[in-house]
Amino acid sequence: MINRLKELKAEAILFVMTIIWGGTFILTKNALNDISSMLYVGIRFSIAASVLLPLVIHFEKKIDKKALWHGIILGFFLYLGFFGQTYGLRFTSATKSGFLTGTLVVFIPIFAIFIKKRYPSVGAIIGTIIVFIGIIFLSTGGNSITTFFEEVGRDFNFGDQLTLAAAIVFALHVVLIDIYSSIHKFWSLFFIQLTTTAILSLITSFVLDATNIELLYININFDVVTALLYTALLATLFNIGMQIKYQKEVTPTKAGIIYSFEPVFAGLFASFLLNEKISNFGLIGSVLIFTGLITTEVYDSIRKSKRERSNQS
Repeated sequence: MINRLKELKAEAILFVMTIIWGGTFILTKNALNDISSMLYVGIRFSIAASVLLPLVIHFEKKIDKKALWHGIILGFFLYLGFFGQTYGLRFTSATKSGFLTGTLVVFIPIFAIFIKKRYPSVGAIIGTIIVFIGIIFLSTGGNSITTFFEEVGRDFNFGDQLTLAAAIVFALHVVLIDIYSSIHKFWSLFFIQLTTTAILSLITSFVLDATNIELLYININFDVVTALLYTALLATLFNIGMQIKYQKEVTPTKAGIIYSFEPVFAGLFASFLLNEKISNFGLIGSVLIFTGLITTEVYDSIRKSKRERSNQS
């Protein structure tokens, strides 16, 4: 019973994180008109790491080499994910980007099998399939599903490849957090990951500028400051901290299903703040994603109840 309550608490926190991540889309979209993409990511993670530093100094007297190495690995994969997703948007549509990023829900159980030797439950598999179908509906933008798949298959360009690679990296990151957060102290793993992502992103912004791939620019205004503070303090500092602390209480596959709500909340924020209309397909997709989560929850609850009864008998 206690373990189930811990799991439910963790799931609720992951759900709140997903709401926060959903709110970053509008802010980031507006901010990127006035700041280069990787400079934005670098400053975002630098602010988060700077705020965290005093706490790390207070709570963490010494960082062991293994925690340092694992924190760098997490930060590196997080950087790769952000680079692929952000830079890929230069070459692909937002619709295709949302769909391809959402495929991480499929890759997470695959990585969990190969890395952790942990097979997802039948309920998690069914839930993942339902969620993936929901992502397809959510990504159609009101067009027919057939037309959407024809577009994806016909024009699978460099940006699409980067975005798909980012989804695979994000999925790997979710599984690695599940492993590393269970064996290392919270503060060191948290800080090293943020710092690594910040440094690599800033270096990349200068490299892209030097090679004339993306010019380095920033125009400090309300949109840029608001987006940086929201994404740095909430979407990065709070969310990644909670991810390290609580994601280990649930399976990676279930975590992936919960994270799949991000485009749902992004659509809701766009609807309320920008008066963008949610299409009928979008509503169906949102319902399917919610159904996938409920399916997993119900199946897991029934399975655990049967196991407890059998143990008692």
